Amino acid sequence: MSSPVGPSAPSNLSAAAARLARQIEFIVEVDKLKDIFRQTVTTQTRRAENDAEHSWHLCLCVIVLAEHANCGAALDVLRVLKMVIVHDLVEIDAGDTFAYDTAGMAHQHEREAIAAERIFGLLPPDQAREFRGLWDEFEARETPEAKFAAAVDRFQPMLLNCRTQGAAWNRHGITQDRVIARNQHIAAGCSELWTYAERMVQAAVDAGHLQPKPAA
Repeated sequence: MSSPVGPSAPSNLSAAAARLARQIEFIVEVDKLKDIFRQTVTTQTRRAENDAEHSWHLCLCVIVLAEHANCGAALDVLRVLKMVIVHDLVEIDAGDTFAYDTAGMAHQHEREAIAAERIFGLLPPDQAREFRGLWDEFEARETPEAKFAAAVDRFQPMLLNCRTQGAAWNRHGITQDRVIARNQHIAAGCSELWTYAERMVQAAVDAGHLQPKPAA
């Protein structure tokens, strides 16, 4: 692995220049997120969405939907944006774990925590601590900001699935009950969004785009 200040950076940099060099190397490293592909597909070409596109879409969701957060105007929108823009960076090392892959999810947090140490560790120590703190906050889902961030993170792939006739759901044989069970904590961050999501999922079932819960 190249050094934090790049393979050819001089060793006599000032503190400010060395800090900038570390930040630039981090920016270069996270460009790899564009090559991490997800199970959801885009609404137009139906190609796989990549993680960078997902992160952009989440940020836009936060800005547009912030007024509906359960905590209302008290929501720290900038903090939510920081969380959603950094939380998937760990997938550069850990890969994207499909939401309904129970085997893959068994050790997902451990894999991603190791990735967080390496990737955020490329930054200057103060920024590394800040980014790791944001990642941990998102994972814990205890603050109003983390709950809302998690809500939009769960809602966005549901929306893409519903607008692509259940593409990823049908490819993996996912049924309505699993979609509901996986995503119902959206309500903890945005109850209005969960109400919308439930109607959206039922409409997908009614249209034949999502299989209903299997009969007992």
